[in-house]
Amino acid sequence: MNRLGAETSPYLRQHADNPVDWYPWGAEAFAAARVADKPILLSVGYSACHWCHVMAHESFEDPETAKVMNELFVNVKVDREERPDVDTIYMEAVQALTGRGGWPMTVFMTPDGRPFHGGTYYPRVSQGQMPSFTEIMHRIQDVWVNRRQDVDSQADQLTQSLNRTALIQPDPQRAEAGTGSEALNRATAALRQQYDAAWGGFGGAPKFPQTMSHEVLLRSYLQSGDQDVLNMVINSLDAMASGGIYDHLGGGFSRYSVDAQWIVPHFEKMLYDNALFARLYLHAWQVTGRPRFLQVLDETIGFVLRDLRHGSGGFYSALDADSEGEEGRYYVWTPDQITSVLGDDAAEFMAWYGVTEAGNFEGHNILWRPVRGDLLRPASVELGREHLLSARNLRIPPGLDDKVLLEWNSLMLAALAEAAAATGNQQWLEAAVKNGGFLLDRLRRSDGRWLRSWQAGDGDRPAQARHLAYAADYAAAADAFTRLGEASGQSRWIDEAVQAADGLLDLFWDHEQGGVFTTGSDAEELICRPKEITDNAVPSANSAAAVALLRLGTLTGNSHYLDRAQDILALLGEVAANHPSGFGHLLEATDMNATGLTEVVIGGDRPDLVDAVQEVYRPNTVLAWGEPYNSPLWEGRTEGLAYVCRDYTCEAPASAAEDLLARLGV
Repeated sequence: MNRLGAETSPYLRQHADNPVDWYPWGAEAFAAARVADKPILLSVGYSACHWCHVMAHESFEDPETAKVMNELFVNVKVDREERPDVDTIYMEAVQALTGRGGWPMTVFMTPDGRPFHGGTYYPRVSQGQMPSFTEIMHRIQDVWVNRRQDVDSQADQLTQSLNRTALIQPDPQRAEAGTGSEALNRATAALRQQYDAAWGGFGGAPKFPQTMSHEVLLRSYLQSGDQDVLNMVINSLDAMASGGIYDHLGGGFSRYSVDAQWIVPHFEKMLYDNALFARLYLHAWQVTGRPRFLQVLDETIGFVLRDLRHGSGGFYSALDADSEGEEGRYYVWTPDQITSVLGDDAAEFMAWYGVTEAGNFEGHNILWRPVRGDLLRPASVELGREHLLSARNLRIPPGLDDKVLLEWNSLMLAALAEAAAATGNQQWLEAAVKNGGFLLDRLRRSDGRWLRSWQAGDGDRPAQARHLAYAADYAAAADAFTRLGEASGQSRWIDEAVQAADGLLDLFWDHEQGGVFTTGSDAEELICRPKEITDNAVPSANSAAAVALLRLGTLTGNSHYLDRAQDILALLGEVAANHPSGFGHLLEATDMNATGLTEVVIGGDRPDLVDAVQEVYRPNTVLAWGEPYNSPLWEGRTEGLAYVCRDYTCEAPASAAEDLLARLGV
């Protein structure tokens, strides 16, 4: 075994018995490169990445390829999910060099960490115009030995070009345009241009869900009442939940679809995707009242609680795309396989889910619903689903990435808390409270510093938490604890949100330009200090911070939080309105800021009043109820009454749900 066997990352441990002499990222690797005067070969991936597995099987497990790697380089393996700071910096370098990015990412860099060449997947044997991995390595060795000056020049130029986002400056024009209500209208117009009217979603294949863009459209509809905008959301959600990207047997969504019709997924199932999907389908159900959206919400949360939950309440990161060495093998069916399970009932089931002899995926069938949006199953089909799920459970499952990440758990915690509040589902609320306790117990040090990743031990390897948490972790935790406080009425969660928000601003705030850096002031020094601004698969640190600080600042009356949220909007608001697909979550903060947040405080034990607030989707409303905490909202309140306030100035209190709803405009 190499040096990866004791790592918390299952992805790194998957490479522990490679013949490659892998190092984890750290001082030891850089020191070894300096002593040997060798370039560093940095390989970045993650456990659910199909092409990462392909390159590992082809090259990293091959003794001859490994021999070349060990002779010519100091080899460093990084899990991008544990070290997003490293991934961000070197992905920017690869994109600058090649015009594209992706994983596995392969970067060649100097012993002091400056990149000078890179790419993504390299095949073991050359394919057309694509050279083999071994050929690439020998070319790198040649320039390293014979053209070192060129290497240094390229490394200097590339390093100087990195991290341009950290240099963005706020200006008054951007601040004014970005914080006005017009930003949401401009974003909606831009999303209309990208919208796929035939199959929903945005753009073509491969097609990603872009849940945050749909959240923007829901907010736009609430403001404008434009039915066409709502139909864009409904059509997209129906198409995704009817397609193969949705697991019709076990619930939950895959990462993306390789086609524009949502039929053939890339089968990896990520915790963060399902957290964001749950939130989106919850809001769509609240807005439309359509039972099929509630069904998808229920099944998606059910998948997470069943397949991605640690016994003590934490949520695992992902399920691989592959099982038994084949992508999607766990999820696909032939007619004979279905008939062997369902017998005479198979025909109806196969008609419902579009199963044919030819199949739709390499001779097999990915289950999908050909009648878009017709998702509420007849009793006979539901019984068949249960039987087929039981049969599928006997198969060898995909690999589980069982590390627990603070950011992703916080996204799921926020979704669970919101869903529990809106539906009254106590099991979801209990799961949310248990998850919050897990994060506090396992991922926060005694000095209050949060860590990013926890992994249960096995054998001689103890359970441990590692890696200083990033701004995205802190921001997501602050938001999650805020929402858990609103859902539960327990003041302890607001207190925890305050601590997370204070840590976010103390460790990550950029006092010169505004916004938060990715890494804390106490983190190791990399070749640059990145600042994450665009929303990609998950909200960026700055988007998450703006949303969390606006909501928590309003609930607590802390003007410092509100001012810092305003600074983020001044920095990024205008670019967000012009590029909505890259700033969907930030546009939620922009909308909150432009509209203003409504404060509702309910004194005493009035579950009927609490339900009246929580049942309807009110994205720009915050709720204080249950146990009082340090906030002007609680001053002078009478038990049994509900107060609707703006800027802490309140209307006459309401004692009945209908009066409260009238004050809320319902």
